[in-house]
Amino acid sequence: MGYRTAGYRGKLTEFFGAPCVRLQENGLRRNTASSCTGNIKAVEYRMRATRAIIHLENLQYNIAQIRKIIPAGTKMCIPVKADAYGHGALKTAVAAIRAGVSCLAVATVQEGIELREAGIVAPILSLSLPIPEEIPAIVEFELTPLVVDEEFIGDLGAEAHRMRKTVPVHLKIDTGMGRIGCWPDEAIPLAKRIAKEKNLLLEGVATHLSVADSTKPEDIAFTRTQLELFKTACTAIREEGIDPGIVHAANSGAVLLHPDACFDMVRPGILVYGYPPDDCLAERIDIRPVMELETQLVAIKKVRAGSTVSYGRIWHAPEDTWIGTIPVGYADGLNRKLSPGLLVRIGDQEFPIVGRICMDQCMIDLGPDPWVQRWDRVTIFGPSPARTSAKTVADMLETIPYEVTCAINKRVPRVYVGDEYADRKPLK
Repeated sequence: MGYRTAGYRGKLTEFFGAPCVRLQENGLRRNTASSCTGNIKAVEYRMRATRAIIHLENLQYNIAQIRKIIPAGTKMCIPVKADAYGHGALKTAVAAIRAGVSCLAVATVQEGIELREAGIVAPILSLSLPIPEEIPAIVEFELTPLVVDEEFIGDLGAEAHRMRKTVPVHLKIDTGMGRIGCWPDEAIPLAKRIAKEKNLLLEGVATHLSVADSTKPEDIAFTRTQLELFKTACTAIREEGIDPGIVHAANSGAVLLHPDACFDMVRPGILVYGYPPDDCLAERIDIRPVMELETQLVAIKKVRAGSTVSYGRIWHAPEDTWIGTIPVGYADGLNRKLSPGLLVRIGDQEFPIVGRICMDQCMIDLGPDPWVQRWDRVTIFGPSPARTSAKTVADMLETIPYEVTCAINKRVPRVYVGDEYADRKPLK
């Protein structure tokens, strides 16, 4: 199965050597790069009206905009966990690597395996703690795990020794997130423990900032405290004669508000996908939403004043009007709470969703004298931030854009357009 039978031989070069993983294609196996993306500019629609259009040119634009505000030479690690926030992990990873990203990050071992089996050879950082049964796969598929305690370090070292491989690891320090990581005063003994393992390499030290996207004075002070604790721990590791490797802490909020948190590498997440981590930071960077959710108008019918639409008969037509049906529902990720309230767009005009959103369909009020026609394109959200976007939808649901894009179900085909680097020769 996968690499066990075919044999995974993607050779990783030095973690952050320039240019990262020299183009097999700059982090891809060349044959896989062509087979999994081809010319991404050629839109390949699958047979369904509802689809998520992924604007890779916007993803690459956002990466370039982030590069403008981080110190020169700072590496960039892009999270492609949760299927790249719903955008599709593989092709998002390919486009990001082509745009010069050094490293990818996943949340689960399985996510990393899927990227490796698809041909990605760039470094893959696994951000969540695995269970013991996953350790052999971490070693076999050359993933880079976070380590936080002696037990895992010992188990990982033993498995790496058994497989005769050297596994790079990043020591995670909890400076205030309260999630995973060792305490700052545990960093030195754990770094020494890693150094004693012949088959482990301390390749990085990391922390995570919990309120780096907040401009509240108390939150800024808390972030400053986190950074000071982190810097002190890294300095202490160096003073013990141990190289901490790649030091990294900055998420999207820190990239925008705390430039001294950039260190050797940044890990911007939602910024890459086109949204600021907080409304107050929207003016600090020019970014573009990457996902667009669209469908088509599949039916139009006239209803009389007083008629009801959808389950529960909660909407009554205020006048004679025309109702359009679109094949997208809560099973696709369109939350039932979005009706009433959400407006969809046909051409330059917006129309309200009426009645309850069904599992696979919902209805829109086209008005008493509609100009629209059956099969017209209907945009649910994106990609223009000036129109309805995932942020608009998130605000209606009192949540965050991450949740909106992650919720778009896999049965909604992703259509990839606009990879600016697809036709360029590999970097040397």
